[in-house]
Amino acid sequence: MLLQHLLPSSTTLLALLLALSSLPTPTTSTRSPKRGLVFISQPQHPEDNAVWVQKGSSLTWYYNYRDTPSTAFAGIPQDRFEFVPMMWGVDQEHPEATTFLDKVKAMLDDSVNITHALSFNEPDGTIASGGSDLSPKLAARAWVKNFEPLRELGVKVGLPACTGAANGLEWLRNFLDACAELVSEGAEKKRNCTYDFLPVHWYGDFDGMASHVAERMAVFPKIPIWVSEYALPHEDLPATQRFFNISATWLDNETIVERYAYFGAFRSTESNVGPNPVFLNRDGALTDIGSWYLGGNATGVDPQSGEGGAGSLRASLGLMVLGIVAWAPALWGGLFDEDYGY
Repeated sequence: MLLQHLLPSSTTLLALLLALSSLPTPTTSTRSPKRGLVFISQPQHPEDNAVWVQKGSSLTWYYNYRDTPSTAFAGIPQDRFEFVPMMWGVDQEHPEATTFLDKVKAMLDDSVNITHALSFNEPDGTIASGGSDLSPKLAARAWVKNFEPLRELGVKVGLPACTGAANGLEWLRNFLDACAELVSEGAEKKRNCTYDFLPVHWYGDFDGMASHVAERMAVFPKIPIWVSEYALPHEDLPATQRFFNISATWLDNETIVERYAYFGAFRSTESNVGPNPVFLNRDGALTDIGSWYLGGNATGVDPQSGEGGAGSLRASLGLMVLGIVAWAPALWGGLFDEDYGY
């Protein structure tokens, strides 16, 4: 019932969509404190890495699903391009290991200004779909050992980023209950685990995204939201571009949304969300959406143009992360490779 009061009526929503769709696309580059990069290294195209940090880019932060910065951006100070570490999943055999905490503390000790940290990626999702597939109780054990201490160090921490599925809220409630039980052990009064922002993921149309965010706002009032993955997958180019422009305008103007990161920073040959949401065509040229996201003008480049070959996402389906703990599966079909700075 609360959700119904928060959501606009169909008439109001239609008016909003029409108004937003009439707004001009970005034509000048301005650094955005909200806009970030979901960085996915493509080892066969290392030249693409420079695109995201070119002069005039609007991007101010990034994450790479890992707990250490990408070597592609080594030497770029945090105040120019902020790295946000993530604890992607949990070692099932050692859920209370503090590897993530230790790595973040080491960066802080090395004067790297880590201000925010992301936790588990889609714990309510399956490994096959790119999720970390965690039980709420297991995730809570890892959280208490890694994220509660980080907050004490002044790092702002985000709740686990659940999928856009209906069971995501139930997973979060069960996680918070399990977490409260752990931190309340031996205490005279019940305590709760602490957090600073709520990451959300969405793959679908704008109407669904607005509803999804509103639902989270109702359950977590006054908690800043990070839309840390979003896109409209497998639609035609005009519909995809309309979604991009409407959603970007809405995200920029919605005050409860603190940060956002569009999922599309790769070539169309690398995409598992269809060719049209991507930032780069087959040859690595910026598409309209890619240029708009960086704060530039439309390029007129068709995402499916160019002669680039088969992509690594498809070629490496099912590969495991090299050089990190054995529990971490390849995200989105093999996005990690230790040897290429990802």
